[in-house]
Parts: sequence; C-alpha cells; structure tokens
Amino acid sequence: MNWITEVLRRPTVDWWDLVDILVVSILVYEVLKLIRGTRAVQMVVGGAMLFALFYGSQWSHLETLNWLIRNFAGYLVFAVIVLFQSDIRRALAHLGRAPFFRYLAKAESAEESIEEIAVAASMLSTQRIGALIAVERQIGLRNYIEGGIPLDAVMTYDLLLSIFQPSAPLHDGAVIVQEDRIAAAACFLPLTVNPKLSKELGSRHRAAIGLTEENDAVAVVVSEETGTISLVADGEIERGLDADTLRARLRSLVVQGNRAKAGRSSRVQYT
Repeated sequence: MNWITEVLRRPTVDWWDLVDILVVSILVYEVLKLIRGTRAVQMVVGGAMLFALFYGSQWSHLETLNWLIRNFAGYLVFAVIVLFQSDIRRALAHLGRAPFFRYLAKAESAEESIEEIAVAASMLSTQRIGALIAVERQIGLRNYIEGGIPLDAVMTYDLLLSIFQPSAPLHDGAVIVQEDRIAAAACFLPLTVNPKLSKELGSRHRAAIGLTEENDAVAVVVSEETGTISLVADGEIERGLDADTLRARLRSLVVQGNRAKAGRSSRVQYT
C-alpha cells in the first residue's frame, strides 16, 4: 500500500508551475506549426524512432545497438544543422517576427515602410501610373484585406511598382499595408458619399477618403491623370505633395502617432 500512497502523493502546484506549463505548451505548439508541411516532420519521426530504439535497447539489454545509438547521436546534431539549415533559418526568422519583438522594432520597420512608400509614390507619379496605398494603424483593416488578394509579402518599392503597372492583374484596387508587409492587393474600399467634394477627385481619391472616414488608416493616392501625390487622413486630403513632404507627413502620422495641429493647418479640404 505504500507504493500506492507514493503515487497518489502529488507535489503542491503554484502559479509558477502553471506559467511553466503554459510556456512549454506554447513553445511546443509553435514548433509543430513551423514543421508542419516541411521535411522536418520526417526528421521528427526519425528522431522519435531513435529515442524508442535507445530506451528499448536499454530495457532489453541490447548493448551493441545501444552503443551505436549513443555514438551516432553526437553526429546527428551536426547532420541536422547542415541538412535543415533553411528550415532553421526560417524558424528563427519566424521567432523574430513574434509580437514582442515586433513591438521593439516597430518604429524602425515603420521608418523603412515609409521610405519604400515614398520612393514608390514618387516613381509612380513620374510615370503617371495611378495607385492607392492604405496604411493600417490602430484600427484593423481585416474586412478589406479579406476582400482582396492576400499577399503577406515584405514591402518594397519594386513590388509596389509591379502591382500598380496597368498591365498587372492586381493594379485595379488598393494595396493595404500592415506594419512592414503588404497584406493584400486589389482591395476595394468604400467610396465617400460626401457631396461637397470637388468633381476633380476620381474614384481612387474618393475611396481613400471613404476609408479614412471610417477608421484611422492613412492613404496615399497617386493620380493617373496628373501624377499628383495626395495624402488622406481622417477624411481630409492634402494634394500636391513631393516625396520629401510625403515622407515627413507619413512619419508624423504613422511613426509618431500624433496629429499635430500645425500639420492640420497645412492640409486642404477640397470642397
């Protein structure tokens, strides 16, 4: 009966034990997500078989097999690093994009995104290619992302130029930017119903105004007719920007996160 008492005797579980279990569970879940659909799945299966053979050889006293597995295990680590270096690199990159680390690098990534948008807008303006880029801030744009073509690609000005080429299949619609990534393209945004807007504003400008009237997103519009660069925020439009001015305005709105009154006085509400 003593052994039954020992089995039923459980140590005290405190909050730190629960936190420990939660952290390990999250780590295991993330590892399973990373290896799903990759060659690492077969590697995990092979590793599990080796562990089973190792403990099975110990239990059945198969000394030769146990000796081979123990000596082979040291070389197995190096083999895994060499054969699965791309998967390991992808896993570390995924870890670096975790929410905690994204928060630390948010300002830097926002600066890089602003630079890419400013360069792309300037080049599109020179070529008089129409474009509409919506930048997500605090309020999510998931509804509009789901209505477009999901990309989830790192944002570069080359990619933006490719998307908005008239011959490209995704040029019709808006690009939605989440942090430093292009979440989706060919997204259709709600048009404003403000009757006081100037007749000069086309569908891209009206879609940008309609979007920013509903949430706190910022939209960059390049006119196809004139090549004019416009910035829209809070339903208000500022037209005739150059690359430097656009960069500064986006930085004040996206990076600094404030709408300074001095900046408001420079915007023009076209009626």
